[in-house]
Amino acid sequence: MSGVNKVILVGRLGADPEIRFTGSGAAVANFNIATSENWTDKEGQKQERTEWHRIVVWGKQAENCAQYLSKGRQAYIEGRLQTRQWDDKDGNKRYTTEVVANTVQFLDKAGDSRSTSNMDSSSMPMPEQASQSAADEDIPF
Repeated sequence: MSGVNKVILVGRLGADPEIRFTGSGAAVANFNIATSENWTDKEGQKQERTEWHRIVVWGKQAENCAQYLSKGRQAYIEGRLQTRQWDDKDGNKRYTTEVVANTVQFLDKAGDSRSTSNMDSSSMPMPEQASQSAADEDIPF
């Protein structure tokens, strides 16, 4: 029996999607979304933990994401986890795990006041960008 690799996320974008095109003309969009978990600890204090997820979208759906999604917008993402490995310019092995989306649904309207009221992504720390920029330079498309 084969395994299951399925991810479902609902979160808000931390920045506008970035779109690129491969040498063969295929569109690929990259963006990060934040998901938050809330709970009450043993002392009765409310706690929140935010996780950032790297999202990769291909084809026409990537073009739609670049056109209609923006920082703060809420999206439903369904896809699979994929880990990539490459050697950086110093010869070090680098890894990144991403959600390769096969379904993206826009959950709020552009300009909707709710798009930033529930979660202010500017107050949350963004994931480290240095490894992402190294990945973009060293991975051929």
